[in-house]
Amino acid sequence: MNDSSLFSSVDAEHHRIASRSRSVQAHIRWLIPSLLVSVFATTCSAADLDKILKSDLQPLLKTYCLDCHDASSAEGGVALETPASALAMRQDRETWMRALRQVQAEVMPPSDSPEMPAEDRAAMIHLIDEVANSIDCGPNVNPGKITLRRLNSSEYRNTIRELTGIDYTPAANFPGDDVGYGFDNIGDVLSLPPLLLEKYLQAAEEIMGQAIKTAPGAQLFRVQRNGESLGDADKYGKRNGSVRLNSYGEVHLQEQIPFAGQFELRLTAYGDQAGDEPVKIEVKVDGKLQRIVNVPASDPTDYSVKLKLSKGKHKISFTFTNDYYKPAADGKKGEDRNAAIAHVMLSGQSEVDNSKVVGDLPPTHHKLIFVTPSRDRTPESAAAEVIQRFASRAFRRPATNDEIRRLGMLAAEVRNDGGTFDESIQVAFQAVLVSPHFLYKFEQPRQPDANGVYPPVNAFELAARLSYFLWSSMPDDELFKLAWNDSLHDPEVLAGQVRRMLKDPRSVLMVDNFASQWLQLRNLSKSNPDQSQFPEFDDEIRGLLRRETLTFFAAVMRYDRPITELLDGRFTYLNERLAKFYGVPGISGDEFQFVRFEDGVRGGLLTQASILTVTSNPTRTSPVKRGKWILDNILGTPPPPAPPNVPELERSELTGTMRQRLVQHRDNPACASCHKLMDPLGFALENFDAIGQWRQQQDGLPVDASGELPGGVKITGVEDLRKVLVEQQREQFVRCVTEKLLTFALGRGLEYYDKCAVDKIQNRLAANDYRFTELILGIVQSDPFQKQGVRQ
Repeated sequence: MNDSSLFSSVDAEHHRIASRSRSVQAHIRWLIPSLLVSVFATTCSAADLDKILKSDLQPLLKTYCLDCHDASSAEGGVALETPASALAMRQDRETWMRALRQVQAEVMPPSDSPEMPAEDRAAMIHLIDEVANSIDCGPNVNPGKITLRRLNSSEYRNTIRELTGIDYTPAANFPGDDVGYGFDNIGDVLSLPPLLLEKYLQAAEEIMGQAIKTAPGAQLFRVQRNGESLGDADKYGKRNGSVRLNSYGEVHLQEQIPFAGQFELRLTAYGDQAGDEPVKIEVKVDGKLQRIVNVPASDPTDYSVKLKLSKGKHKISFTFTNDYYKPAADGKKGEDRNAAIAHVMLSGQSEVDNSKVVGDLPPTHHKLIFVTPSRDRTPESAAAEVIQRFASRAFRRPATNDEIRRLGMLAAEVRNDGGTFDESIQVAFQAVLVSPHFLYKFEQPRQPDANGVYPPVNAFELAARLSYFLWSSMPDDELFKLAWNDSLHDPEVLAGQVRRMLKDPRSVLMVDNFASQWLQLRNLSKSNPDQSQFPEFDDEIRGLLRRETLTFFAAVMRYDRPITELLDGRFTYLNERLAKFYGVPGISGDEFQFVRFEDGVRGGLLTQASILTVTSNPTRTSPVKRGKWILDNILGTPPPPAPPNVPELERSELTGTMRQRLVQHRDNPACASCHKLMDPLGFALENFDAIGQWRQQQDGLPVDASGELPGGVKITGVEDLRKVLVEQQREQFVRCVTEKLLTFALGRGLEYYDKCAVDKIQNRLAANDYRFTELILGIVQSDPFQKQGVRQ
């Protein structure tokens, strides 16, 4: 049975759950605060907002907040003195967003204050959001501005592979990319440390060395000896490293020559001059005279001799041939001609044989160097043509004439220095790979027009935004073609490209980069369950658990399932080892297979062992970590930070079971605000141990998976939790996924003015059964993705 037929069963299950009667009243007190924030899009005028502030919000603030948070007391450093206008409230947005989170989490008013009715709480949340985040969701909302972004390590490796055909695995060991807003592709935090720049320089040379194969570089040979180290020098006198020859003396240099070719012998010699001719030294190779060197100098002087040597062992001799001696007589000083050799150096370079690479070039070579010089094409024109295509693809836009000219000049320098055409292109391409226009995602800065209308990015920039969103890599030929034709902004063309790209195998790169960071799967490599308690957990299981979750996410995306199935999809993908780990029978082999769950327990991300392991401690589960993970990553409502100056609770102060210790922890007023949100969510997953395996008992006692959510919502176990999240908190989950995926797509954190785009995407999803493709299309067709605004 194939996957597509099995998904029809999943679809039926989804509609069965969706149509089940819902006990809204039992949950409404917990749900109203979070839902109201997500559904209102403010379009009120400034006067309307001032009226709402004075008539609706200010009375609530006076009733529930100002006793502790007026200008004089400002408990916790928060002063909520009644703002004079909606504008003043927006200018102090940070303070009001902090207050909003506290009220939304039911942390404020504190437990020792009069209880705030659910209706008032919902109204206050809506009103603070409406006034402090007021934005006119008209046709020209600020789409925001994306900071100049460097390619992160994953994008660099993927881009290099697409551009050159080389999978440069050392990129995985580049210095780690900083993370912002939960992702490592955020422009504000992607710096370029000196170490990484060195890595880029080294990588460019290695990559092009693999992609373009040139003839082996010339071999170099060099040997040098001072005179007293030459063969037979012990027969003669020595002074200061030199050997002194007399009476037709001879010394030699004997070496194994590694290749045939032209060599240079540099002889440093001098002599005691006498008679009517200078000192003469014969240079012989294997007994054959090569040259007689005249040495007229009395001090060490260099003399060069060209030698043609074959490969093999050779003896190079130096013979003093014109000894002269005249004794003193008739009052005249005697004369004595002698030779001295101070130093000998023999060096050579092998010839490059380009014929050795003909017929043995890798496919990447032919792809990159698609034209070569010929009778009808000069090296300059061939280089310009090759460089133009490579640089345009690398820069993700047409290379300018000046860029092509400068790269062509660099290539010409290599050829002028004796390099081949292929070597010159290799060097020019290395320069491209270290250019900022390759390493960064450049976009031409634009300003709003005279009417304040924000401009769209150009077609090439849109293609790059799209490809790095869905493939974590550069645009392919089809996207480039559409950009050249300037047709990519057409909504139908763009939608067609999105559907094509999601079906392409390269979309798995988006799954890996987005889902692994959103779900914190990268932390799985740091999880080390205690081996004495969990011997079945090893590195193989660690890898299989990660693969299961990513494959599950990819299936929801690839088959265009509702994104709510990420929470309640009663299926997964397992191989034999992982099925045994889960206790699922009937699976054999190493390949992952579609598995449908019928046990009413497993289903969706919350029950996958990767998530459950990441949110546990090495020796036990952690309801706190699991609850916080749900608030952060499923509901998008992270718990408020701990109040300042709260001392850590001593371990000795806590006794009993883990649940009892957490109850005692919540009795501490400073801790209760966060734990009453996190703990019940985590307790609902207590039937799963620290590595995600099902259990009904712990330490011989039945597992207690019950909890009470804020507002009195009681749940028992994962099934109840899943129902609350899918049936009652669906809009909050959908908004959370939308905001996180939009953050990943843009490479920047979301601002208050992005609310309009998020609302529009969420409405689109609600109208289209929450299909995954609609989420992607909503993001790609949104103003923040297609336009360039300003930062506020």
